Formats: sequence, structure tokens, C-alpha cells
Amino acid sequence: MPLNRLIPAFIFLVAVGALAMTMTAQFVFHKEPCILCLYQRVPYVLTGLLAVIALRLRASSPLIPLIIILCGLIYLSGAGIAFYNVGVEQHWWVSGCTGSLSETVTLDQLRASLMHKAAKSCDDIDWTLYGVSMATYNVVFSGMLGLASIASGIQLSKTGKTRQAKNDGAT
Repeated sequence: MPLNRLIPAFIFLVAVGALAMTMTAQFVFHKEPCILCLYQRVPYVLTGLLAVIALRLRASSPLIPLIIILCGLIYLSGAGIAFYNVGVEQHWWVSGCTGSLSETVTLDQLRASLMHKAAKSCDDIDWTLYGVSMATYNVVFSGMLGLASIASGIQLSKTGKTRQAKNDGAT
């Protein structure tokens, strides 16, 4: 399989795998995600959709390397979201989703909040492996995927231009 097909297929499989893991954690193991955890899923959805688009294009399309580079940039933005989540978990900075009460809450607002389930606090870590949270793993995973995708897209773009120049010279 040529790289311009293999890389988008890999990106698609990574997206499906990552989303399957998060859904399994949520619905099978009952690990409730915070809002930042949900935001970290968006880059995987986007890269999965872009990979499908790349796979639907002609194998010689010059858009495939650009889509792969775009996937890399999306992965890096996902790493940024995950890093922000790690900062909230470690209390490096204050976030609106830390679950702390505001000092200006009225009694009526407090009563109203008792009527619905509160959102999970972003600094409440449900699961760790070797003391490392899922968000921390996602920083590393998304960062590596981002850099690898950008490098792969650039390399594919160069080989595509070299191949095109050879074809132009042969005619």
C-alpha cells in the first residue's frame, strides 16, 4: 500500500481507537469525563473525518499531503487542550471547571443547582496508570501524532513534487 494511502488509513485507525478507548472508559468502566475531556475528543473526530476524505481522493491527489499536515496541526491543538487539562488537574492555573463554588452564589442559585447533576470537576482525576492521568498521556500521544503527521505530510509533498517533475521532464 502506498504511503499516501497508508498514512490516512493509520490516522483513521488512531481516531477510531482513541474514541473507542474513551467511550469504553466512559460507558463500560463508568469514568465520567469532564468538559475538557470531552473537548479532547474533538481532534480525533476531526482527524478521522479528514482521513476518510483523504482516502476518498485519487491516490495521486496533491491534497492528501495537505490533509495529513492539517491532521498534524489538529493533533497539536489536541495536545494543547490536553496540556491545559493537565494544568487544571495539577492546579497550575485556575479554570472555570474546577468545581469550586463562587463567593457570589445566592441561596436561590444554590437551591437551583441541587435540582440537576453538577458537571464533573476538571481537577478530579478518575483514573491513572503509574500515577499519570489520561490527559497527560494524551499530551504525549497527540503531540507525537502531530509531529509525525506534519513530517509525513511534508515528506509526501516533496516526493509528490519530485515525481511530478520527473513526469514533466519525460514528456
